[in-house]
Amino acid sequence: MDDYTPDMPDETDPEGLSDDELKVLLARLRTEHRAVDNEIKAIAETGVTDMLKVRRMKKIKLAMKDRISFIENKITPDIIA
Repeated sequence: MDDYTPDMPDETDPEGLSDDELKVLLARLRTEHRAVDNEIKAIAETGVTDMLKVRRMKKIKLAMKDRISFIENKITPDIIA
């Protein structure tokens, strides 16, 4: 995998999605997040590291994690009692 480009979802506004659609999107994002993490680890283990590629992948991973957190909060919002 030379240039890994995650299959980022087209849903830019999760506001209009149902809970079921959000859960499917969340599962897909988690899978892609793990794939990026595994690729970063594989690059590090080879010993031949392209630091620019690793940095880009870490930014992608962080953006995915932020989106995962946002969707998780949409599905199960905090209840203030």
